[in-house]
Amino acid sequence: MEEVKRLYRSRDEKIIGGVCAGIGKYFNVDPVLVRLLFVILAWAGGLGIVLYLVAWLITPLEPEKSARKK
Repeated sequence: MEEVKRLYRSRDEKIIGGVCAGIGKYFNVDPVLVRLLFVILAWAGGLGIVLYLVAWLITPLEPEKSARKK
């Protein structure tokens, strides 16, 4: 049976809220690229800041490692 892929904020690789690391894991890209995208959007009118804050609020935190190893 295939495991369902879910988007979570990262507990381990976070810098501020774990949003970029979680998006990077979900899409299998380097979190640095996601962070750069948010920074570029922040400089281009502040949209990156708004998107990051919304993602931080609506994305659940990654489950504890002991709970993931079922």
